Amino acid sequence: MKKLDKYAQLEELNRQSELGGGKDRIQKIHESGRKTARERIADLLDPGTFVELDKLVTHRATDFGMDSQKIMGDGVVSGYGKVDDRLVYVFAQDFTVFGGSLSRANADKVVKVMDLATRMGAPVIGLNDSGGARIQEGVESLAGYADIFYRNVQASGVVPQISVIMGPCAGGAVYSPALTDFIMMVKDSSCMFVTGPEVIKTVTHEDVTKEELGGATTHNTKSGVAHFVADDDEVAMVMIRELLSYLPSNNMEDPPLKPSLDSIHRADPKLRMLVPDDPNKPYDIRDIIETVMDENHFFEIQPFYAENIVIGYARLGGRPVGIVANQPAVLAGALDINASVKAGRFVRFCDSFNIPIMTFVDVPGFMPGTEQEFGGVIRHGAKLLYAYAEATVPKITLIVRKAYGGAYDVMSSKHLGGDINYAWPTAEIAVMGPDGAVSILHKNRLDEQERIAAVDDYREKFANPYKAAALGYIDEVIFPESTRFKLYQALEMTQNKNVASPPKKHGNIPL
Repeated sequence: MKKLDKYAQLEELNRQSELGGGKDRIQKIHESGRKTARERIADLLDPGTFVELDKLVTHRATDFGMDSQKIMGDGVVSGYGKVDDRLVYVFAQDFTVFGGSLSRANADKVVKVMDLATRMGAPVIGLNDSGGARIQEGVESLAGYADIFYRNVQASGVVPQISVIMGPCAGGAVYSPALTDFIMMVKDSSCMFVTGPEVIKTVTHEDVTKEELGGATTHNTKSGVAHFVADDDEVAMVMIRELLSYLPSNNMEDPPLKPSLDSIHRADPKLRMLVPDDPNKPYDIRDIIETVMDENHFFEIQPFYAENIVIGYARLGGRPVGIVANQPAVLAGALDINASVKAGRFVRFCDSFNIPIMTFVDVPGFMPGTEQEFGGVIRHGAKLLYAYAEATVPKITLIVRKAYGGAYDVMSSKHLGGDINYAWPTAEIAVMGPDGAVSILHKNRLDEQERIAAVDDYREKFANPYKAAALGYIDEVIFPESTRFKLYQALEMTQNKNVASPPKKHGNIPL
């Protein structure tokens, strides 16, 4: 009988833990269009693979009557499971328990799965939905945050770290997601800010709503803090599963292969028509990317921020590749502060996790103007340059149209260690465009007819890929329709690339 009582006790403790803050609070979560922590984990992981850890943990606080308010699990569900049959670690804050606030006890749960993830070499995914530090615990809660931040830094470049913001995330809580590799936000239900609207109104007298200040739209379009936005909790989990499909489990592995029925020899004649004859006419670089990649599929990252540069993942011959591409349809594809930072961090992530980088170039230069110069475009532009020069993964570059000035150098040129550098016949590689060059070379000494002739002469001599090809800076000028196979050949050739960098603790990237 006593044995039966003990088993019944365990069943009851499990039931209490799985109920979290109770049925009423769970119902409120559902009424707001959100899911519970456990439901989100179920959507993320392969069915039946979740193994929960620390299910019976409770907080240890005694102040403010907390010793009489203990709930099993204490506001975070943590453990491990599988995504596409690959091991991942996960923790999900439970808003039904003390508003998901961080206690010393549940910080220890998060720290435990992060330590396991780093030791076992598997991604860690945090589902954030929290009111912040648990005020009743004071500095113990703050210590818990700092312990998590420390693990974020230690795990950086070792295992992929993904944060999903599925509710509020404020104050010190925002810095753990900021330290991770990717941030997903959910439309209308998630927000991130260091100080909330009330504090801002008190200090600076600005009136702003939570959504305007730190909603999904704000961080995906204005600040660049977030990388993705999902319509709801379920879509967020689907997108995270797709993101993981391109990433290796850790920095010692290669990205996962996915067999493709799309022929590597597929040639698409429409590629000849995508770049306009008029060098000043815009087009969408994604049309080229999608045409040459497997199944014409491109998984874009930060699609609504710094839209003058495009980053994301695709597969070529079943192999994941990271793609960086200038976007002529926005700001003529010029590099500016935001584009440089966006692409620079992406290049460094790909390099950390053995993902080859393919660069599609159509760049007229860096964005001119006092706003850019005063904002530090020199320093920020140097971040992208630094990232490309530092990267030791395969670097394959295709110049489709303009590659002018310093921007030619920065965009994975041969001189920054590009392994294979292709160009289409439409490529224009020069210090600057023909009009600007003629103005400087002849200092306005020409009449209109002479100026037109000089521009045509400059264009014929320099606005092509052949001068660079003659110097060996371009390995091959290729026909557009052969791009898919040529890129695949380069990818296959570089798959065993091995570069030994000079011994050093770390470089000093111009932050």
